Amino acid sequence: MKRIFMLSLVALTALGMIFASGQKGTGTSAPAQGPVTLKFGADAEPVGFDPHTISAVASMRVIDQLYNTLVDVDDNLNVVPELAQSWEQPDDLTYIFHLRNNVKFHNGRQMTAADVKYSFERILDKNLGALGNSASYAGNIESVEVLDDYTVKIKQKSINAPFLASLSSSYCSIVAREVVEANGGSLLRADGGTGPFTLGAWVPDNMVSVHKFPAYFNPGEPKVDTIEFYIMTDSSARLAALRTGAVDIIAADTSMIPLVARDANINTISYQSRNYSALFLNIKLPQFRDVRVRQAISLALNRKEIIDMAYNGEAEISGFVPASMGHWAVDVKNHPLYQQNITRAKQLLSEAGYPNGFEVTIIVGLLDSLRDIGAVVQQELAAIGIKANVVNKENAEYVALWSAHDFEIMVCQNGGGSDPSRAVAFFFKTGAGANISEYSNARVDALCDQGAAVTDDAKREGYYKEAINIILNECPAIGIGSPKEYLMAASKLRGFAPSAAAPYALGKAYFAP
Repeated sequence: MKRIFMLSLVALTALGMIFASGQKGTGTSAPAQGPVTLKFGADAEPVGFDPHTISAVASMRVIDQLYNTLVDVDDNLNVVPELAQSWEQPDDLTYIFHLRNNVKFHNGRQMTAADVKYSFERILDKNLGALGNSASYAGNIESVEVLDDYTVKIKQKSINAPFLASLSSSYCSIVAREVVEANGGSLLRADGGTGPFTLGAWVPDNMVSVHKFPAYFNPGEPKVDTIEFYIMTDSSARLAALRTGAVDIIAADTSMIPLVARDANINTISYQSRNYSALFLNIKLPQFRDVRVRQAISLALNRKEIIDMAYNGEAEISGFVPASMGHWAVDVKNHPLYQQNITRAKQLLSEAGYPNGFEVTIIVGLLDSLRDIGAVVQQELAAIGIKANVVNKENAEYVALWSAHDFEIMVCQNGGGSDPSRAVAFFFKTGAGANISEYSNARVDALCDQGAAVTDDAKREGYYKEAINIILNECPAIGIGSPKEYLMAASKLRGFAPSAAAPYALGKAYFAP
């Protein structure tokens, strides 16, 4: 199917005609006389909607409308109720959750403790084929026991300090068993959720729609009737569609900011993310087994230059625990391996047996920032004799290569999460779900275990910071920057206040009359 959104007047005109003929009322029109639709210009194609197996950002935007978790976290990383209205901890290993009694799945059935038990058993099923995200959050669970219809007991194998925060991840969403079974064990194209919206149509390379769930447990939400996510991979096309009123909100980037500075009809919304970009190196490959090669690549990079190109300067130099994670982060701005030093980089390559460099392939995804990072890194590696071939991949293929660890260098944008166990153990502990570099260090493993096994923040900080510094020196992943995230919206859009904790909370969004 051809993409609807193209950089041409003809395509934008056709787009307006399609929208005008297909809706009774939209957010960008005069006060709605019928169902209100919010149109979102998305920057990438989803790869499916199973919360237990999918990690792609383009999919998570939709998943977050469809599903809920037992708990959530606020902007200060405090755990707050969601499907569980309260909980207690009778001992270090046991959590008892008291569920809301007014939650329904989108098929109309009441949610009970049995659904919580099923959801976590599914997450932990080794045959699920998950990317490792869900199991990494829930993998320490020993048992889930239904005490009554609205009370469930979860027992841990060992003390796990980040457990409650981990349950806020969309990867730990509660799902309906019968919907999973009716769809061959997969929720990639199905909807087994309790969230504010239900899944509508998915037209690949075009649009995904979700629709208001009238029985949603949170009174007054959602405030719009439909959200349509239109796939618009070209940033100029997204901005043009926002200006013409064809869409109401778009995934934006810093290059757009000066273009809308004087446009009273467009609001720029930003927040400091807990995301970071990095080069992940495949340590299975002979050239990357030598730490000197990995360090040379780090020394070849001018991170400010990369940030200026990829983020228009709107990012801070970062390792894999972004500064927005507060006291858990390590400031890398003055780290020796984060200072460009071409002479030292060439010396390390020579010592490692590569005086003339080598050839390598860099895999990037469809995000503009990832493509820009790949382009600048290609130039900077050439200065130390490494010939880099940059290959752009569609989302589905990119995720498949990520999952299979089938790459030489991959440009990634990852999330630091709500706890350092996510930022450190999830990506760098031996055998962890997102350890795509296949890095292994026994001391790092031990420190991750120690950090999860105590609840004293000061002790945890010491363990994780030691692990972070080891990883920074060994360079299985080479951090670049932590960007601000940007959206742009029609000035009539209200109630939407994205944050690192809730970037896609569209249930409160509405349009001013």
